Amino acid sequence: MSLRDAVLAALLEGESSGYDLAKDFDASVANFWMATPQQLYRELDRLAEQGLIRARVVQQERRPNKRLFSLTEAGHDAIREFTARAPKPSAIRDELLIKVQAADAGDARAVREFIVERLQWATAKLQRYERLRARILDGHAEGEFLAHAERIGPYLTLLRGIAFEEENVRWAERALDVIDHRMAARPKQNPSSPRRRAAAGRAAHPDRPRERSPRR
Repeated sequence: MSLRDAVLAALLEGESSGYDLAKDFDASVANFWMATPQQLYRELDRLAEQGLIRARVVQQERRPNKRLFSLTEAGHDAIREFTARAPKPSAIRDELLIKVQAADAGDARAVREFIVERLQWATAKLQRYERLRARILDGHAEGEFLAHAERIGPYLTLLRGIAFEEENVRWAERALDVIDHRMAARPKQNPSSPRRRAAAGRAAHPDRPRERSPRR
Protein backbone atom coordinates (compact mmCIF):
# COMPACT_ATOMS: atom_id res chain seq x y z
CA MET A 1 0.00 0.00 0.00
CA SER A 2 1.10 3.57 -0.65
CA LEU A 3 -0.07 7.02 0.34
CA ARG A 4 -1.74 7.18 -3.07
CA ASP A 5 -4.20 4.45 -2.08
CA ALA A 6 -4.92 6.10 1.27
CA VAL A 7 -5.68 9.45 -0.39
CA LEU A 8 -7.93 7.84 -3.00
CA ALA A 9 -9.80 6.01 -0.24
CA ALA A 10 -10.23 9.26 1.71
CA LEU A 11 -11.71 10.98 -1.36
CA LEU A 12 -14.48 8.39 -1.45
CA GLU A 13 -16.14 10.67 1.11
CA GLY A 14 -16.65 13.21 -1.69
CA GLU A 15 -15.10 16.34 -3.14
CA SER A 16 -12.68 17.99 -0.75
CA SER A 17 -10.08 20.72 -0.55
CA GLY A 18 -6.55 19.85 0.48
CA TYR A 19 -7.09 21.56 3.83
CA ASP A 20 -10.33 19.71 4.59
CA LEU A 21 -8.86 16.44 3.36
CA ALA A 22 -5.93 16.85 5.76
CA LYS A 23 -8.36 17.37 8.68
CA ASP A 24 -10.53 14.41 7.69
CA PHE A 25 -7.46 12.29 7.04
CA ASP A 26 -6.17 13.01 10.54
CA ALA A 27 -9.49 11.89 12.05
CA SER A 28 -9.98 8.75 9.96
CA VAL A 29 -7.34 7.28 7.65
CA ALA A 30 -4.52 8.46 9.93
CA ASN A 31 -5.71 5.84 12.42
CA PHE A 32 -3.76 3.34 10.34
CA TRP A 33 -1.74 5.36 7.79
CA MET A 34 0.11 8.46 8.97
CA ALA A 35 0.90 11.40 6.68
CA THR A 36 1.68 15.08 7.18
CA PRO A 37 -0.41 17.79 5.45
CA GLN A 38 2.60 18.59 3.24
CA GLN A 39 2.77 14.96 2.10
CA LEU A 40 -0.95 15.01 1.34
CA TYR A 41 -0.70 18.18 -0.75
CA ARG A 42 2.17 16.73 -2.80
CA GLU A 43 0.27 13.49 -3.30
CA LEU A 44 -2.84 15.36 -4.47
CA ASP A 45 -0.75 17.13 -7.11
CA ARG A 46 0.70 13.81 -8.29
CA LEU A 47 -2.70 12.15 -8.45
CA ALA A 48 -4.08 15.06 -10.47
CA GLU A 49 -1.16 14.77 -12.91
CA GLN A 50 -1.85 11.03 -13.24
CA GLY A 51 -5.52 11.65 -13.97
CA LEU A 52 -6.73 9.73 -10.92
CA ILE A 53 -8.36 12.83 -9.43
CA ARG A 54 -9.56 16.13 -10.85
CA ALA A 55 -9.09 19.58 -9.37
CA ARG A 56 -11.74 22.28 -9.54
CA VAL A 57 -10.75 25.86 -8.73
CA VAL A 58 -13.20 27.83 -6.60
CA GLN A 59 -12.97 31.62 -6.69
CA GLN A 60 -13.08 33.27 -3.25
CA GLU A 61 -13.39 36.91 -2.34
CA ARG A 62 -10.76 38.32 0.02
CA ARG A 63 -9.22 34.87 0.29
CA PRO A 64 -6.95 32.83 -1.99
CA ASN A 65 -8.72 30.60 -4.48
CA LYS A 66 -8.96 27.01 -3.37
CA ARG A 67 -8.92 23.74 -5.26
CA LEU A 68 -11.47 21.02 -4.66
CA PHE A 69 -10.41 17.47 -5.51
CA SER A 70 -12.60 14.54 -6.52
CA LEU A 71 -12.09 11.06 -7.93
CA THR A 72 -12.12 10.43 -11.67
CA GLU A 73 -13.25 7.18 -13.25
CA ALA A 74 -9.58 6.20 -13.44
CA GLY A 75 -9.36 6.87 -9.71
CA HIS A 76 -12.28 4.55 -9.03
CA ASP A 77 -10.61 1.91 -11.21
CA ALA A 78 -7.43 2.29 -9.16
CA ILE A 79 -9.42 1.73 -5.96
CA ARG A 80 -11.03 -1.41 -7.38
CA GLU A 81 -7.61 -2.71 -8.39
CA PHE A 82 -6.14 -1.88 -5.00
CA THR A 83 -8.91 -3.59 -3.01
CA ALA A 84 -8.56 -6.74 -5.14
CA ARG A 85 -4.88 -7.19 -4.18
CA ALA A 86 -3.95 -9.19 -1.10
CA PRO A 87 -2.64 -6.92 1.68
CA LYS A 88 0.94 -7.20 2.87
CA PRO A 89 1.48 -8.48 6.42
CA SER A 90 1.62 -5.57 8.85
CA ALA A 91 4.73 -5.05 10.98
CA ILE A 92 4.54 -3.30 14.35
CA ARG A 93 7.53 -1.31 15.55
CA ASP A 94 7.09 0.20 18.98
CA GLU A 95 10.10 1.72 20.75
CA LEU A 96 8.25 1.77 24.06
CA LEU A 97 7.98 -2.02 24.06
CA ILE A 98 11.74 -2.33 23.58
CA LYS A 99 12.23 -0.01 26.56
CA VAL A 100 9.80 -2.10 28.61
CA GLN A 101 11.66 -5.27 27.70
CA ALA A 102 14.94 -3.74 28.89
CA ALA A 103 13.52 -1.92 31.92
CA ASP A 104 14.78 -4.47 34.47
CA ALA A 105 18.37 -3.61 33.53
CA GLY A 106 17.72 0.08 32.90
CA ASP A 107 15.82 3.02 34.35
CA ALA A 108 12.56 1.36 35.36
CA ARG A 109 11.10 4.57 36.78
CA ALA A 110 11.63 6.43 33.52
CA VAL A 111 10.03 3.57 31.59
CA ARG A 112 7.08 3.70 33.99
CA GLU A 113 6.56 7.37 33.12
CA PHE A 114 6.65 6.52 29.42
CA ILE A 115 3.89 3.97 30.01
CA VAL A 116 1.87 6.63 31.83
CA GLU A 117 2.25 8.89 28.80
CA ARG A 118 1.10 6.07 26.51
CA LEU A 119 -1.93 5.52 28.73
CA GLN A 120 -2.84 9.20 28.62
CA TRP A 121 -2.35 9.33 24.85
CA ALA A 122 -4.47 6.21 24.26
CA THR A 123 -7.22 7.49 26.56
CA ALA A 124 -7.38 10.81 24.71
CA LYS A 125 -7.50 9.09 21.31
CA LEU A 126 -10.19 6.73 22.53
CA GLN A 127 -12.34 9.65 23.65
CA ARG A 128 -11.80 11.32 20.29
CA TYR A 129 -12.77 8.15 18.41
CA GLU A 130 -15.92 7.77 20.48
CA ARG A 131 -16.94 11.33 19.58
CA LEU A 132 -16.34 10.53 15.93
CA ARG A 133 -18.37 7.34 16.28
CA ALA A 134 -21.30 9.27 17.73
CA ARG A 135 -21.07 11.76 14.86
CA ILE A 136 -21.10 8.97 12.27
CA LEU A 137 -24.08 7.22 13.86
CA ASP A 138 -25.89 10.58 14.11
CA GLY A 139 -28.40 9.33 16.67
CA HIS A 140 -29.09 6.00 14.93
CA ALA A 141 -28.61 2.62 16.56
CA GLU A 142 -25.54 0.83 15.28
CA GLY A 143 -27.55 -2.01 13.77
CA GLU A 144 -29.78 0.42 11.90
CA PHE A 145 -26.80 2.36 10.62
CA LEU A 146 -24.97 -0.74 9.40
CA ALA A 147 -28.09 -1.99 7.64
CA HIS A 148 -28.89 1.19 5.74
CA ALA A 149 -25.75 3.34 5.46
CA GLU A 150 -24.41 3.90 1.95
CA ARG A 151 -20.88 3.14 3.12
CA ILE A 152 -19.76 1.19 6.19
CA GLY A 153 -16.00 1.05 5.52
CA PRO A 154 -15.15 4.20 7.50
CA TYR A 155 -17.18 2.96 10.47
CA LEU A 156 -15.53 -0.47 10.46
CA THR A 157 -12.05 1.04 10.34
CA LEU A 158 -13.03 3.36 13.18
CA LEU A 159 -14.09 0.33 15.23
CA ARG A 160 -10.62 -1.11 14.63
CA GLY A 161 -9.06 2.11 15.91
CA ILE A 162 -11.29 2.02 19.00
CA ALA A 163 -10.37 -1.61 19.71
CA PHE A 164 -6.67 -0.83 19.27
CA GLU A 165 -6.72 2.05 21.76
CA GLU A 166 -8.86 0.08 24.22
CA GLU A 167 -6.19 -2.62 24.19
CA ASN A 168 -3.47 0.01 24.67
CA VAL A 169 -5.33 1.29 27.74
CA ARG A 170 -5.77 -2.22 29.17
CA TRP A 171 -2.12 -3.10 28.60
CA ALA A 172 -0.79 0.16 30.07
CA GLU A 173 -2.95 -0.16 33.19
CA ARG A 174 -1.83 -3.78 33.68
CA ALA A 175 1.84 -2.92 33.11
CA LEU A 176 1.69 -0.03 35.59
CA ASP A 177 0.03 -2.26 38.18
CA VAL A 178 2.79 -4.88 37.85
CA ILE A 179 5.59 -2.30 37.95
CA ASP A 180 4.12 -0.49 40.96
CA HIS A 181 3.76 -3.73 42.93
CA ARG A 182 7.37 -4.68 42.21
CA MET A 183 8.66 -1.25 43.18
CA ALA A 184 6.65 -1.28 46.40
CA ALA A 185 7.99 -4.72 47.33
CA ARG A 186 11.63 -3.72 46.98
CA PRO A 187 13.28 -1.70 49.78
CA LYS A 188 14.65 1.66 48.74
CA GLN A 189 18.42 1.86 48.86
CA ASN A 190 20.26 5.01 49.80
CA PRO A 191 22.76 5.75 47.01
CA SER A 192 25.03 7.56 49.50
CA SER A 193 25.32 4.65 51.94
CA PRO A 194 28.83 3.20 52.49
CA ARG A 195 27.82 -0.13 51.01
CA ARG A 196 26.44 1.48 47.84
CA ARG A 197 29.54 3.69 47.53
CA ALA A 198 31.78 0.66 47.89
CA ALA A 199 29.80 -1.26 45.28
CA ALA A 200 30.00 1.68 42.91
CA GLY A 201 33.74 1.91 43.45
CA ARG A 202 34.24 -1.77 42.69
CA ALA A 203 32.17 -1.43 39.53
CA ALA A 204 34.26 1.52 38.39
CA HIS A 205 37.61 -0.19 39.29
CA PRO A 206 37.07 -3.95 38.98
CA ASP A 207 40.85 -4.68 39.15
CA ARG A 208 41.38 -2.85 42.44
CA PRO A 209 41.73 -5.30 45.39
CA ARG A 210 39.13 -5.05 48.11
CA GLU A 211 40.12 -3.39 51.37
CA ARG A 212 40.05 -5.71 54.35
CA SER A 213 38.90 -4.59 57.75
CA PRO A 214 41.65 -4.78 60.41
CA ARG A 215 41.33 -7.66 62.80
CA ARG A 216 40.75 -6.86 66.41
